[in-house]
Amino acid sequence: MEARSQFAVKLLPSLADFAFLMPIVFLFGRMEGVKTLLGDCDTGWHIRTGEWILANGWVPMRDIFSFSKPGAPWFAWEWLSDVLFARLNALGGLQALVMFTILMLSVTFGALFLLVRRKSNPIVAIAVTMLAAAASSIHWLARPHLFTLLFLVLFYAALEQVQEGRTRLLRVPILAALPVVTILWTNLHGGFFVGALMILAYGGGEILRLVFCPNAADRRPAWLKARSYFLSGLACLAASLINPYTYHLHVHMAQYLGDPWNSQHIMEFLSPTFHHPTAIFFEAMLVMAVAAAVWNLRQGRFTEALLVFVWAHGALLAARNIPIFMIVAAPPVAAAIQQWLVHLPDLNVAAWLRGVAGKFNRVAEETGETETIARLHLVSVLGVLLVAALIYAPHPPKKFRAEFDPTSYPAGALATLRADPGGRIFTYDQWGDYLIYSLYPGHKVFIDGRSDFYGDDFDNKCIDVLNVKYGWEKTLGEFGVNTILMPPSAPLSGALKESSRWRLVYDDGIALVFRSASRTVGVQVSVAHAGGGEGRDREITKTLASDPAITTTKPKT
Repeated sequence: MEARSQFAVKLLPSLADFAFLMPIVFLFGRMEGVKTLLGDCDTGWHIRTGEWILANGWVPMRDIFSFSKPGAPWFAWEWLSDVLFARLNALGGLQALVMFTILMLSVTFGALFLLVRRKSNPIVAIAVTMLAAAASSIHWLARPHLFTLLFLVLFYAALEQVQEGRTRLLRVPILAALPVVTILWTNLHGGFFVGALMILAYGGGEILRLVFCPNAADRRPAWLKARSYFLSGLACLAASLINPYTYHLHVHMAQYLGDPWNSQHIMEFLSPTFHHPTAIFFEAMLVMAVAAAVWNLRQGRFTEALLVFVWAHGALLAARNIPIFMIVAAPPVAAAIQQWLVHLPDLNVAAWLRGVAGKFNRVAEETGETETIARLHLVSVLGVLLVAALIYAPHPPKKFRAEFDPTSYPAGALATLRADPGGRIFTYDQWGDYLIYSLYPGHKVFIDGRSDFYGDDFDNKCIDVLNVKYGWEKTLGEFGVNTILMPPSAPLSGALKESSRWRLVYDDGIALVFRSASRTVGVQVSVAHAGGGEGRDREITKTLASDPAITTTKPKT
């Protein structure tokens, strides 16, 4: 009878299943599903880059996508991700790439739950993991940076093993294996330095313990541990040189990440706005993480505090670091909550509070005992299969359509643009990404989302044109632009409608296509929008409150 009962439990979902399925629930429950993952068309040029690499057999060293900077030096620093994306796209289209992204998110937060679970009871662990996933969702895009989140969790788990005294995995020293993994990480995404920083933070924690530890007997072990961490961290940095661009990649990245222009113009480099709907999750973790860091300092544990303060600072500087902070903060926050709950019934607090804490601890202990029973994880498997079936359905529901949203991107204008092989098209960076995906190699672009490639001066010129600043026509003339693709709300659209040098040749209410007057003799405007543009002229000739989001800030990988 007991054996049957245990087998029945094996069929039931565990909290690990809930953690694994959590990104799927968030994506298709409270977010926009596949549209969220494909909300940034950088995915498109990553696919095309991978196809170029597979076709040519080497990694590009110079630009292949633009007519504005043809042949200029370019670092395709996520080349291995690009190849993987191209392979997935060839095998199963955008559906395959979307499914891979969903699986990667699920594995990342499933692994984070297991890591947090080692620090706390399962109820606290699933709650903290949910908090981390909710705040991290601001950066859930089908792009290479998701590899950094996955590798961060793996490095974190490995370093926790070392800190607890289990220094080998399958007889291989863990700290010696991390530099080897760094080679893979480096060629998948430029966030590889996060791994080295994590290792160095563990070493720094041991050094602080060495300085402040009152027990002389602990000083030598602390120094030996610190030395091991520092050697591993330096080895990771050395291993990162094994990439097609060698040390030139590091120089390029240092220049790009240190450029103050980014923190003023690129959305992901801006400090987080606390008016965002997910900001409450970040705020909650930030408060608890600071409290946990202070508590750890009072306990003589410096590594946790160092990790929290370093990445909290990073998250407050740039929103793109919020997912990293949430992952890093989750284990020490869960550990602190666990200890607070354990000691709460013994504290001199209100009787009802002690009672609630005691009851919660008993329920958590019983849940922990149930969680020790091995599961078959059928729910996780069925959840993934259901999502795959919906994504690959002949007529998938709206949230499961693997496409770049045709209401946000100029899908309807492609035929008009494709019909003019001599078109030198100007558009803003995100639509430039879409054109690379849709029209390359037949057409090249003026600008796209690779802001590290184009540079500040060029980006400023583009912004000036978009905002119709003095000299905008001269800039277009310098680059031989003869076609312009703009949304109706852009300031440039209104200026072009008033200009005798440009003619509107396509309008579907989402995208407008203008061609130079000398190339449009006898050409009739193609109007696919039911309203025919009526009622929009007054709006597009003034700067709207939403314009800066298009013309002065831009996303980046």
